[in-house]
Amino acid sequence: MNPEDIPSKMLSLDPFSAWLGIEILELKKGFAKLGMRIRKDMLNSMGKAHGGISYSLADTAFGFAANSQGRYAVSIETSINHIEALEEGDYIIAESVIERTKNKLAFYIVEIKREEELVALFKGVGYRTSKEWTEE
Repeated sequence: MNPEDIPSKMLSLDPFSAWLGIEILELKKGFAKLGMRIRKDMLNSMGKAHGGISYSLADTAFGFAANSQGRYAVSIETSINHIEALEEGDYIIAESVIERTKNKLAFYIVEIKREEELVALFKGVGYRTSKEWTEE
């Protein structure tokens, strides 16, 4: 399977990301750029986007980028810093960039932006299994 096709296959099998309304904007080996719009049903009790929403977008971008290397990869550690609150109607974009790859581990940084404004910063460590993505 072409590494750039892996995230599209993953998205087609992911009902949670479909519920979020995630759109694939750009894919390359080791890189994913995704976008989504904040909806009313994603708001917390303070009328701001629940922190789990931006986290979920970033985690999905991280997963797509990690798996686009051609091997099944899963997260083993992640963290996020929320910098700015998000409002209903905001369109946010997550860009996942590989920082370093080892044989079994890969380290990623995901920037979440509203237009050009950085609203959250996500860091992830992925475990790269020996299982290859193949046509099924």
